[in-house]
Amino acid sequence: MAGGVREVLTLQLGHFAGFVGAHWWNQQDAGLGRATDGEEPPGELCPDVLYRTGRTLHGQETYTPRLILMDLKGSLSSLKEEGALYRDKQLDAAIAWQGKLTTHKEEVYPKNTYLQDLPSAEGVLSSDGVWRVKSIPNGKGPLPHTTATTSKPPIPTEGSIRVWSDFLRVHLHPRSICMIQKYNHDGEAGRLEAFGQGESVLKEPRYLEELEDRLHFYVEECDFLQGFQILCDLHDGFSGVGAKAAELLQDEYSGRGIITWGLLPGPYNLEEPQKNIYRLLNTAFGLVHLTAYSSLVCPLSLSGSLGLRPEPPVKFPYLHYDATLPYHCSAILATALDTVTVPYRLRSSPVSMVHLADMLSFSGKKVVTAGATIPFPLVPGQSLPDTLVQLGGATPWTPLSACGDPSGTRCFAQSVVLRGIDRACHTSQLSPGTPLPSPLHACTTGEEVLAHYLQQQQPRVMSSSHLLLTPWMVVPPYPCLFSSSFSQHPVVLNGSLKGSAVESIPVFGALCSSSSLHRTLGALAKELTKLDLRRWASFLDAGVEQDDIEELLQELRSLAQCYEDGDGLTD
Repeated sequence: MAGGVREVLTLQLGHFAGFVGAHWWNQQDAGLGRATDGEEPPGELCPDVLYRTGRTLHGQETYTPRLILMDLKGSLSSLKEEGALYRDKQLDAAIAWQGKLTTHKEEVYPKNTYLQDLPSAEGVLSSDGVWRVKSIPNGKGPLPHTTATTSKPPIPTEGSIRVWSDFLRVHLHPRSICMIQKYNHDGEAGRLEAFGQGESVLKEPRYLEELEDRLHFYVEECDFLQGFQILCDLHDGFSGVGAKAAELLQDEYSGRGIITWGLLPGPYNLEEPQKNIYRLLNTAFGLVHLTAYSSLVCPLSLSGSLGLRPEPPVKFPYLHYDATLPYHCSAILATALDTVTVPYRLRSSPVSMVHLADMLSFSGKKVVTAGATIPFPLVPGQSLPDTLVQLGGATPWTPLSACGDPSGTRCFAQSVVLRGIDRACHTSQLSPGTPLPSPLHACTTGEEVLAHYLQQQQPRVMSSSHLLLTPWMVVPPYPCLFSSSFSQHPVVLNGSLKGSAVESIPVFGALCSSSSLHRTLGALAKELTKLDLRRWASFLDAGVEQDDIEELLQELRSLAQCYEDGDGLTD
C-alpha cells in the first residue's frame, strides 16, 4: 500500500445496493485500465483508497476491492460466493480420502453471455495452471496480459440482466461476499421485508461474527483507515441490517468516518399496499437509525418522493432511461456517487471523510441531499464560464434524493465536484480587449471560475469545490442512456460530438445540506401518523414495537426541525 493513502472500506448491503455497486466497481475497474496502460501519468483519483493488494495461492499479486457485501440466497446467479480469483484447481483435485465419495451438486446458473469473456478480460489461465491477472497501478504487479485481438465487450441487453452479478466485471476477494441464507431473494415467501427482520439478522451470532471477522480482516491490513462507506437499501429489511452495521462500526471504530448512502429503486406499484407501507416504514426507520450512527447520510433515488403518493421519476435533458429497470437507475446513481465521493478519494490534497461530514453536518444536519447534471452540457467551442453563465440562476443539477423540486429551498452547506472538463476550456478564450460577458470570464483558473460561480449562486453558503480532468468513463456494461436530443443540442463528450459511441462524459455533482429536508422529513412523519398500524401488525411482529414507532416519529420531527429555513451558519 502506498504510504499516506487514507483507505476506505465499503459495505454493500442489499440487492439494489448490489446494482449500484456493480456499476461503481466496473467504473473503478475502467479507471484502473487507464492507470496501467503506460500512456498516462498517475490519475487524479487514488485507487488504493478503495482497493487492496493480495496474493493468490500461487503467489500471484492481485488487486481487489476492499469490500464486504451482503445479499440474500439466490441473488448471485453464476457468481460464486468465494469468487473466482483465488481458485486452485490443482488443490481441488488433490483429495486425500480414497474411499467411496458421494457428490451433491447444487443447480448451476449459466453465466450471462455478457460475462463469458471475463477471464480473458481480467487475466489468463496459463498452461502451468497459474492464473495471470492484469497489472496493478503504480508499477506494482506483473505486466498486463495482452493479446493480438482486444475488443470491447458488448453492452448487455436489459432482458439479460436479472441480478447485479449478471454484469459485475470485477473479481472479488473470497472475504467480500456474505450471504444471508435464511432469507430468499426470489419468491413471495421467506423475504427480508421489514426493518426489524434486518436488525435481527445482525443480532444472530452467526452473521454478527461473520461480519466482525471480515471487518477485522480488512481493517487490520490498513495503515491509515479513514472510514467506511455504506451502500444500503432503504426500502426493505436491509435498512435494519444497515442500521445495525453502522452501530457496530461506530462502537468498534470510533473516530472513523461513516458515510451512508441510502438507496431506493425506481417507481413503486400502488396496487401493492403492503409493500408500499413497508417501504415507507423501512425508509423512516432506516434514515433515523442510520443518522444516529453515521457521520453523514444521503438518500439516493430517482423517485420524486419518499412518501406514499407517487411522484414522477426525475428527468435528465440528455438521458433516456427506464425508471422500472434497476439496471438503468443504478447506472445513473453510480455515476453521481462516483462524482460526489471524489473529495476523499483524491491522490493529491484529499478531504477526509470526517472533514467532509463535519463541513456538511453542522447543527445536527447529518442528512444531506445529492444532485447531478449528467452529462454536464459543455457545448463545443464554448468555455466553462460560457456554460455556467447560460445555466443562469436556477439550480444546475437534477435532484437525486427524492426530496422534490429544490426550487425555493435554501442550501446551508455544499460540496461540489465538476469532472471531465478539458483544461483548455476552463477559462474564457476571448480575445484581449473583448468586453467580458460576466465576472466568471475574468477568472484565471478553472477552480476560480467554479468557486466564483458557486459564490454567485449561494452568496452566504459554505461551499467546497473540486474541478477534475477525469471524466466518467462510459464503458460496457453501462447501458445506452444517451437520448436523441444530442443531435439537436450537441454536447462535448470525450472531446468529440455525439455521433460515434460515447466513451466518457463530464459530470457536475453536489452534496447539499438543504432546507428541502425540512419539508421531506416532516412529510414523512405526517404520513406515518396517519397509518393505522393495527392493519400492519406483521411489521410489528418482525421485531418493532409500538413504542419504537412513537420514538421514530419524535426523532423524525426533531431531525426535520434542524433544516427549518433560517437555521444555519449563514444567518
